[in-house]
Amino acid sequence: MMKAPEVRALSTKEVEERIREEEEQLSELKFRHAIAQLENPLLLREKRRFLARLRTILKEQLG
Repeated sequence: MMKAPEVRALSTKEVEERIREEEEQLSELKFRHAIAQLENPLLLREKRRFLARLRTILKEQLG
């Protein structure tokens, strides 16, 4: 996971691409969690929070 200053250094397109990648990964994690127990269920929370961080930084860059 990248820290906020590292994400802010990315371009808008890179942040958008990273959001798409993280959404896909989160979707896959949710699916695997529904089928069987995850080794580390805290990954779901970390992914959600990182996705929120990315979206917030994207809004900062656009706004």
